[in-house]
Order: sequence, then C-alpha cells, then structure tokens
Amino acid sequence: MSRVAVIQLDSSDTEPVAERIERAAGIVERLERVDVAVLPELWHVGAFDLEAAKAHSEPLDGPLVERMRAAARTAGIVLDMGSFAELAAGQRYNTRVVIDSDGGILATYRKQHLFGWEDGEPSVMTAGESLVVLPTPLGATGLATCYDLRFPEMFRRLLDSGSETFLIASGWPALRIEHWAVLNRARAIEDQCWVVACNGVGTHNGVTLGGRSVVIDPRGTVVAEAGSDEEILYADVDTAIVHEWRRAFPVLADRRL
Repeated sequence: MSRVAVIQLDSSDTEPVAERIERAAGIVERLERVDVAVLPELWHVGAFDLEAAKAHSEPLDGPLVERMRAAARTAGIVLDMGSFAELAAGQRYNTRVVIDSDGGILATYRKQHLFGWEDGEPSVMTAGESLVVLPTPLGATGLATCYDLRFPEMFRRLLDSGSETFLIASGWPALRIEHWAVLNRARAIEDQCWVVACNGVGTHNGVTLGGRSVVIDPRGTVVAEAGSDEEILYADVDTAIVHEWRRAFPVLADRRL
C-alpha cells in the first residue's frame, strides 16, 4: 500500500512563473506521510500558454528541474514533477520528469500526442517517440500526458510493458472536463490498472482548466476525486488489487489483437 498526493495546482497567469515554481516546490517540501506526489502538465507556465512555454523553456539540467529535485530530496518522496517545456538540441518538448527521494532523475517522458493540430502544441513542441514504464512505489508505472489519454492503443502498449498503474499529468480544460472523467475511468477499466490523474486548475491565456484530478482503481471505482479549485488529493494505492482483479475477471486473456 502506497500513499499518493495529487497536487492540483493553480496555473493562473496572474501569478509570476518564478513565484509559482517556488510555491509548488514549497508544497512538495511540506508533504508528510506520502510516498509519491504528482504535479500537472506544464504547470509552470500554463498548458495553453504556448508563448510562455517558449519563453520559459530550459534544458533538463536547468533551474526548474534542479529546484524540483531539491524539493523531492527534502520531502524524501518520489516526485513526478508533471511536465515542463524542455529545450534540447534546438527542439522543445513537453517533458515529464520523475525524481527519486534522493533527488536523482528516475525517468523522463516526452509527450507523444501533441494537442491543437498545426496551430497548437505542434507549432512549438516536438513529439516524443518512446513509451516509459518505470518502477515506483505505485508498482510498474506507465506515464502519459493529457491528450495521450484519448489514444487507448498507447495504454495497451503500456499495459503490455507491464504497467500496473498509469500516472497521468494534464492541463485539461473545463470545457471538456466530462471527457476527462470518462476517459480516465475507461483506461482503468479496459486495462485493469490503477489510474492516478493530476489535472491543473486556474485560467491562463483565456482558457480555464477543469481540475477534477482523480484516483481510480483497476475495477473502475473512483477512490478519490478533486473539485475545481487548487487542492491536494490523497489516496492509497494497493497494486495487489490489480492482480486480484485480473485473476477474478480475466478479460485481458481474451484479447484477439
């Protein structure tokens, strides 16, 4: 049994980026009796503010990741710091970083499905190419970011790579928040995995994020769900339930494709 903290952070553009970074780091450092914490997608600039993402992009060894590595080390937890605008070899990526309790980088994941067609993320970011499944206190953990949620074939591949838990960081808008709720439950039900999904809140670049971060068990039961304001959502994740449910209802054995 592991305790997760889902940090549903406000990324409203009334708050300077530097202040938000320090505030988020402070939230992480004050966490207690938690094994894993997760932040939303592009929380430092706001997921829909692509100009801010360009202006504040930085390399993996830049000050943002270094600050969050220090926060994870102080808290003594595994931290999925959500995603940031990574600058590497002249390209920008929407990159997740998972940090261990000693401040080391466990894994990075570059978002594969970029949202907004040619005028959205693809105009600023380059798509990643590799799936990531890594061991965490939540079991074998597959990473996905926001728009990835709409592509069930990606989650099947994460499942086939051993995933017991899907850890999702997002900047999902309030306009389509019911899609968010349905798709998270669908990914849990069809893959018989835990889903730990962290969404942002607040308004930036004229878009309001919808919150409703959620933890869902492998049977599709919502264990914990946040509202539409900034909050920290806590839940216990027991990966033994994954295997118990897969034995009791062995639907995955009937796959034909």
